[in-house]
Amino acid sequence: MMKTSGLRDEVRRLTAGCAGLTVRQAARRVTQIYDEALQESGLSIAQLGLLAVIATNEDDRMAAIAERAGLDPSTLSRNLRGLERDGLIEIATVEKDLRRRAVWLTEGGLRRLQAALPAWQEAQNKVAEILPAELLQQLLAASSSLSAAKSGS
Repeated sequence: MMKTSGLRDEVRRLTAGCAGLTVRQAARRVTQIYDEALQESGLSIAQLGLLAVIATNEDDRMAAIAERAGLDPSTLSRNLRGLERDGLIEIATVEKDLRRRAVWLTEGGLRRLQAALPAWQEAQNKVAEILPAELLQQLLAASSSLSAAKSGS
């Protein structure tokens, strides 16, 4: 059996180099900056991100939105419920294919997204002072690689 001090040392060693914990901690801190800037808009960065994906995605199917947002369909559905409840999006079943569900912004959703853009830009600028654009591009590329590795591609 490992002694407590041995366990502490082992855990310190593992956590110091753990990509999962490091990335999660950085993501929480970045999220806090965005959420603070967006507070007046009534949107979180997660909600704003989904509204942005819906607004910019040419394919309005739930599956396409889930893929672009990097969410599984059930997580996307859970996250969309609040936006739908707040009247920011509409979700409808397509008559020709009852299995297909489409999502789009309402007028209120479009106005809320547009009103949040200055605060979003403010947060972007604040984060850019700390995280250079090159690092963000590397993270984006790494994220794509991780997605491909996860799916076995």
